[in-house]
Amino acid sequence: MDDAIVVSPTVRVPPHALRVRAVRASGPGGQNVNKVATKVDLRVDLDAIDGLGDAARARLRTLCRHRLDALGRLAVTSQVTRNQSQNLADAREKVRRLVAAALTAPRPRRPSAPSAAAVERRIAGKKRRAAIKRWRTTPDESG
Repeated sequence: MDDAIVVSPTVRVPPHALRVRAVRASGPGGQNVNKVATKVDLRVDLDAIDGLGDAARARLRTLCRHRLDALGRLAVTSQVTRNQSQNLADAREKVRRLVAAALTAPRPRRPSAPSAAAVERRIAGKKRRAAIKRWRTTPDESG
């Protein structure tokens, strides 16, 4: 592995942060599936990613918390094709997309209030329901 994964002009995953392993894939392939290691297991050291800020690094850890191995590395696998090099390219693209997703900060939630018309409709509905229930009660015997 001699080339970095470029996410943006300032953010890149250096080659020393990547560990690639080829393993046998499952699924179709006939006897070939028993002989050739086409599935790619790519491990990324999240602390070695260049240009990633602390907030983005925290978002990345949250995004891929289910994909972290025991050492805290991001584990990405690909077995979409029967070709090892295409699976490696697919795994690298998955890593690039995950890091790119961590770069964008989520928009802050701004609480909203219901409109006056919505409040009015809700109150009218409640009054309508109360009137229906009032008509269902037995008449008062004293009156």
